[in-house]
Amino acid sequence: MSETKVEPVRTIRFDTCVTGEAGAPTTTHEWYSDPSGYFRSGFSAAEPGRAEIHYTKDELCVLLDGVVRLTDADGRVETYRQGDTFLIPKGFKGVWETVEPVCKF
Repeated sequence: MSETKVEPVRTIRFDTCVTGEAGAPTTTHEWYSDPSGYFRSGFSAAEPGRAEIHYTKDELCVLLDGVVRLTDADGRVETYRQGDTFLIPKGFKGVWETVEPVCKF
C-alpha cells in the first residue's frame, strides 16, 4: 500500500503594513497558488471606481477596509463593508463598485 504525501499546513497572516501602490487604481499581491493554479490566496487594494466583471472561478472575499457594492446582471445590489465576508460564485456577471478605498484578502 502506497502512502500519499500530505503537504504541511501553510500559514498566511495578513500584514497590515501592505498597502496599495501609490497612483495605481488596484494593487494585488498573490501569496499562494496551488500547483493546479485553481486555488490562490492574496491581498488586493483598490481606489474608488467601477468595473464590469465576469467571474470564471469562485472567489471568497474578506473586506479588511472600505466599502464595495456588487450589482448582478438582474439588478440586485449588495453592499459590503469592513469586516464582511462574501462569496462571488463562478459565472457571476455584473458590476463591482469600490465606493471607498478597499483592502481585501
